[in-house]
Formats: sequence, structure tokens, C-alpha cells
Amino acid sequence: MRKELFGVFGDRDAFDDLRASEFFDRVVDGTGVTAGVRDSALGYHGRTSVHADDGPACVVWGEAFAPDDSDAADAAAWLSRAFRDRGRAAFDGLNGSYVAVVDGDPPVVATDQARTWECFYADTPAGRVFGTDPAAVARALPEDDRTVLDDALTEFVLLGVVLGDRTVLGGVDRVPFDGYLEPGGVGALDRFVYDHREFDYAAELADRLRAAFDRRGNLPGESGLLLSAGYDSRTALTGVPDVETCYTVGEPDADEVRVAERIASQYGARHETLVADERYVITDPETTQFGLGVKESLHVHHGGHTDEMGADSIYHGLLFDTFLRGYFLPLDAVELFGRRLPRQRLEPDPDVAATVASKFGYHPEFVDAVPECSRVPDDAMAFVRNAVDRELGKLDDRYDSIHDGAALFGIQNQPTMPFRLHLADNFVESFVAADAGLVDWHLSTPPEHRNDETYCEALKQFDADVLRHNPPDRPHSTYRRNQISKFLHETVPGLEPYQSPLPNRDELYDRHDYDDVLLPGHGSLHGLPARLKLRLNDARNWLELATEDRSWTPHSVLCP
Repeated sequence: MRKELFGVFGDRDAFDDLRASEFFDRVVDGTGVTAGVRDSALGYHGRTSVHADDGPACVVWGEAFAPDDSDAADAAAWLSRAFRDRGRAAFDGLNGSYVAVVDGDPPVVATDQARTWECFYADTPAGRVFGTDPAAVARALPEDDRTVLDDALTEFVLLGVVLGDRTVLGGVDRVPFDGYLEPGGVGALDRFVYDHREFDYAAELADRLRAAFDRRGNLPGESGLLLSAGYDSRTALTGVPDVETCYTVGEPDADEVRVAERIASQYGARHETLVADERYVITDPETTQFGLGVKESLHVHHGGHTDEMGADSIYHGLLFDTFLRGYFLPLDAVELFGRRLPRQRLEPDPDVAATVASKFGYHPEFVDAVPECSRVPDDAMAFVRNAVDRELGKLDDRYDSIHDGAALFGIQNQPTMPFRLHLADNFVESFVAADAGLVDWHLSTPPEHRNDETYCEALKQFDADVLRHNPPDRPHSTYRRNQISKFLHETVPGLEPYQSPLPNRDELYDRHDYDDVLLPGHGSLHGLPARLKLRLNDARNWLELATEDRSWTPHSVLCP
């Protein structure tokens, strides 16, 4: 990957024994920690910054901002000063999506409050090592210590993610959600805790959207946007006046692409269609890296088109649905003609495991299709339920409502993050939804108000014309009418179902004979769903990279 943070709780000699300093743009020496950073945007406002002149040495890697009333030149300078006065409480003031390293007493590494950047660590003969590339961290371990954690790999096979703070390697873990790492342990912070209050939810959200975009304007070079026809990415066109080109992955005649073209034209931006072909399903070792070995690379659907995207800086709408529209909230539904018709109200007694399984990558048909030797247990859903309950129990001091618990679980284990990681590695990327003001809105707003109705009302206050072009699968102005319309189009003879907003991955997989590319000699796996086959290839690629063991195959991932 092009951008990386890597460090060791130790001196420069310990660092140099592990990595070549020339690989990094800057290596910062502290008394108890040494860290190297590689980032083409080092030194830009709001981007990766380092401070080593006075006070504790400090690195802030990613996208980060000091408090609005600060006179500090960059986030690292502010954090160094604040940490000297307030210790770990200083992390409360940083805003953005980042990993921070401070040479305190003891030295400490922390992620942003929603862990939108992962940081991995391992205890090695050279000391405790940490970094944003888990394969680099794993390779610091002796080969015999790079052992596969079987139940974590089973989670990946079933769900497409490894839950909580683990990875598929027993010697490599993640800095805890809203937490920190020290030389002798890990700990939790209290920035991501639900605390509801009453206020004008839509008006406040509109104000916070304005502030979040104002904070992230003026990125270098030509600005682009990954644009769908939905609500979220178009929000960036209202908040970033200088977006020059919008990119949509799909077929040129698809409804999603046509509406995206109209939205781009509405805001005076060029539109380019990234035509979905074999690149949409490609899962080569380079692409696999963006899953970090804990998430499938499925969502890097634009990955093969990087050379066609002429922008220098990129915006996107990732996680607006999660933080602001209640994507992981369990909704009530009515059963009609064998189908569930969702209603815009919360399920009074939710099954969190079933909700998150349906939102992640669990598909019941996988269980019936896998060979008998598979890693999938006999009662796969019971395995998933136990895993969800285990991790949700670790978070129970952060929420009172089980609905918030479901949302928090989805945020902690967000499966779509490889989408963002790929963009951040190839462009100067801005993650607007990670703004601390928007996250605070999420934590302060009761779950029954985190929905499409509130969000769309806020958008109309933000820009009265933003909803001029409805998403093709939501042609009406209310949630209820859209759900009824979708239900009718799926059940009434003569009415065509709405097109999927995404290209058909199964069709593309078959059209380009990916069984011959990914699974040669593994005919017993050819009958599996395409998504599971891609997932197995992801796991194979990453395990080979991290363990340097070339004997891994998709079959050995599934059949230990």
C-alpha cells in the first residue's frame, strides 16, 4: 500500500531492525516510541502531521483537525501540547479519522472514536510493534508465531468480517474500538457513548453537515466524488462546491447511472461511468490488502478503475447511512405473501444477531452449498449468534438501548471500510461522515429519529433542491410509500422489480469465467455462491501475504 503508519515501542535501533527508514517519508524518534509515516499528503492542512520540536513527540496519521478554536498549525502540534496538559483526555479534542501516536509517559497509540482507521499490534522479540498494515505487523513476528485463529477465520468465512478486536492470526490484534495501546496493555476511552437528548434533530444535523464540509474543503488538485443515485454521496455535491468530476460504477444504461448523471449535471460537475466488467469482481492480492485481513474486499468495486479516475482528491458518502440514517437499526416489518414489508419504526424486541447477519455477509444458502469438510459449523447461525453476543457484551457500557447496541455493533465491525481504504490509499480522501460533530449527533439522537425522514429533512434545510432527482428504487417522497412501491414491484405480475443499484456480481463472475482464474483445480468449490468464492480467495491471498506460507488455497481456507 502507498500510505502507512508503522512503529515500535522502542528506540530507533529497534525500528531500524524491523523496517528500512528510507521507505517512510518521516520517522519520528521519541524516548519510548519510534514511528514512521508514509503519506503523499503529509503536511497538508487536515492531513497527516508530525511534531517533534518541543513537548512529547507526536504523529497524527490520516485526516485530523485540531479544535476549531485552536491556533495550532496542525493536529500533531495541538495534540502534543494538549497531551502534556491533559494526558489521554486530549484525544477527546481531535476531530477526524486517524491514528495518533504520542511519546507520553507511557507512550500511547489511539484511534479515532469510531475506529475508522484500524491499527494493529503484535508483541515481537523487538518489542510491541504497531501499524496500519497488519501484514507488516505480522511479518515482525517469528514465522512460528503467525498461527491462524480458527474461529476468527470461521467468522470471516461466514460473515465476511472478523469481529471485535481480533484478526485471523492469533498473534496480531487490533487497537480496541474507541481505545488505545500502550507498551504493556490496551485500554478503552469514553468518546463513543450513547447519551440521548432532545433538540431539533433535522436542523442541528443540517448545521453540523455544513460545519463538517467547511472543515474539509479545499483539498489539493482536482476534486472527484464517487457518486451513486442514493441520498448519501449526493450530499457531498451540496457541501463541496468545487467537485469537478463524479464517478459511478455500473452499466451505462442502468437506472442508477442515469440518475447519477442528472445529479452531477444539476451541480455543474462532469460525470463519468466506470463500466462494470471483470474489474468489478477482481480479487487479486493487491486488492485483498484493502480488507486488512479482517474484512472481505468485496466493496472495492471501483478498484480496477483507478487509472480512469483523473481526480487528485476524492469525496464519498460512506457511513452517512450508518451514522445518520440508522442503517443497522432493527426495523419492524409485516409479513405479506411470504415477504417482509419493512415499516419505519423500530422492532420492539429485536434479534440483534439476525439483524447484523443480514446486513453483513451471512447468507443461509452458503451453509447448504459448502462441502462437508468445510469450516462452516453444523449450526452456523448458532455460531454467528454466539460470536455477536460475545462482542456485543464487551460494548454494553456504551449504550442503554439494544437498538443503539445494534448500531454500535455495526459501526465497530463496519464491513464496507475497504471501499474507503482503497480511496485513501490512491487519492487525498476526505471522510466527511467521520466528523466528530456528526458522530456526536448520532450519539445524542434517539434511534427512532435516526432515519430517512430526519436525514432528508436535514438535507432540504442544507440545500432545498438536493432531492430533485429521486433514487430510482425510491421514487416517492416518504419511506412508507417507497416500501409499498418496492413490495408491489416485487410481487404484482406485470410490474418490473426495481433494478439493483449495484451491478450483478454473480453475472459478471460467470461471464468472465472466474472459476478458471481463482479456483483452478478446485472443482468441488465451483458450485458455491460467487460472493463466498471471492471471500475464500481473499482469505487465501491475505494469509499467504501475512504468513509467507505459499501453501494456502481457497480449499484449505474452507476445509482445514
